[in-house]
Amino acid sequence: KLLASALGAAVAAALLPGCSKPDDPINQASKAQPASGAASAAASGAASGAASAPGVPSLAEVKAIAEEGFIYGLPIVMNYAVMYEYAVDKNSGQFKAPFNQIHNEARVFTYEDTAIITPNSDTPYSMLWMDLRAEPMVLSVPAVDKKRYYSVMLNDGNTFNYGYIGSRATGSEAGDYMVVGPNWKGETPPGIKQVFRSTTEFSAAVYRTQLIDPKDMPNVVKIQAGYKVQPLSAFLKQPAPPAPPAIDFPKIDKDMVKTNFFDYLDFALQFAPAGPEEEAIRAKLASIGIGPGKKFAFKDLSVEHKAAILLAMKEGDTRIEKYLEGGMKNINGWKVGSLFGDRAFYNGDWLKRAAAAKGGIYGNDAAEAMYPLTKTMANGDELDGSKHKYTLTFAKDQFPPVNAFWSVTMYDGKTQLLIKNPINRYLINSPMLPSMKKNPDGSLTIYIQKDSPGKAKESNWLPAPDGPIYLAMRLYWPRTEAPSILPPGEGSWQPPALV
Repeated sequence: KLLASALGAAVAAALLPGCSKPDDPINQASKAQPASGAASAAASGAASGAASAPGVPSLAEVKAIAEEGFIYGLPIVMNYAVMYEYAVDKNSGQFKAPFNQIHNEARVFTYEDTAIITPNSDTPYSMLWMDLRAEPMVLSVPAVDKKRYYSVMLNDGNTFNYGYIGSRATGSEAGDYMVVGPNWKGETPPGIKQVFRSTTEFSAAVYRTQLIDPKDMPNVVKIQAGYKVQPLSAFLKQPAPPAPPAIDFPKIDKDMVKTNFFDYLDFALQFAPAGPEEEAIRAKLASIGIGPGKKFAFKDLSVEHKAAILLAMKEGDTRIEKYLEGGMKNINGWKVGSLFGDRAFYNGDWLKRAAAAKGGIYGNDAAEAMYPLTKTMANGDELDGSKHKYTLTFAKDQFPPVNAFWSVTMYDGKTQLLIKNPINRYLINSPMLPSMKKNPDGSLTIYIQKDSPGKAKESNWLPAPDGPIYLAMRLYWPRTEAPSILPPGEGSWQPPALV
């Protein structure tokens, strides 16, 4: 209904000579900007729609800029929402720890974890949200057995993976690593193995520690206890610098995002200095009143501008979905590609970054993990646990080729969250292989269905939802030599089709 009414309003508005609310924030923004700047930023968005005053973007231009801005801003706002639930709002139900404190999870994620879509249920997480405004943080890791995989992914407010600590990236030895904010200038102190620079003032460190089986949890807990974080001043045993100003973090939830999306983007951009590749989109957004330190109040917009913004967000979302469908290579019904990386990896491709966030925010670089994803069979038919039973069979000696381990995880196709099921099983992974039953020819079949396939086959059962299915395969530390899933979409190993 909302979209239909918005469409009607937008069509009607296109016939009007201008927007009827002179104090509308978009009109105010165009007055505040130099005319040439506003005009050039708007003109680069789209062909003109309704006539408008000199320097004031037309409705078509507003919609085009907002659509591009939604795609640019979606990962930033999604990240803020997670940070708010995990590190700010102690009553969120998902709160982990205040800034600059590690929270260890001595468990794997279940259907009750709802803050992050497509959560990993392979590795117990440790979470750290860093406030880097006052000074850098020093992350210390213990020595970890070379047979056990672990990684610390550094991911900033732009959702750039700007560094890794762990088995693949830095080895299994103990060490101290420093994380600095975008504006930090200083010397690297003795004893620091490596310095990582966040592009934003707030950043996450996501720790993944391999769990071999349920009995292994005490060993994981010991490793997690060795993960330490401290400000640089404490590491150097020096007085701490002045505390940064307190921040009034705006409350966020799914309903508020629907209309206040750009208000949240305004807030988050205060802590994210623009990179060279962001200057163009930031200028366009400024022409309609969006940017760091601004206040884009949706409720104060004219009806016409409200309609244009809502349509822009809807159409931007559709473009992201289409990218997820076609932006990666289709191999036997699985989408295989690489959507995660650092600033250089995206290089201003905001659609790819938005697709990465929507497909599963906080995913790893391809070198750290690959994520074949599917909602369909090889012929394109949608997977639906309410209508069909499926099987996934790995031929003998054709398991996903990894240096660490692999898994296949089940999600609800509508929510992309783990599903409640009678055996509390959310995935099948390689450490489970000894307890699973192989076929006479040495192959392994996984039974994907909502009801048990029977006791004899239950060891190989991956419970499915009573409706749409979303499957994610994870290959941790994929092999680089053949057979390999690398390079993404072109590797010699391919995931098998569901039947």
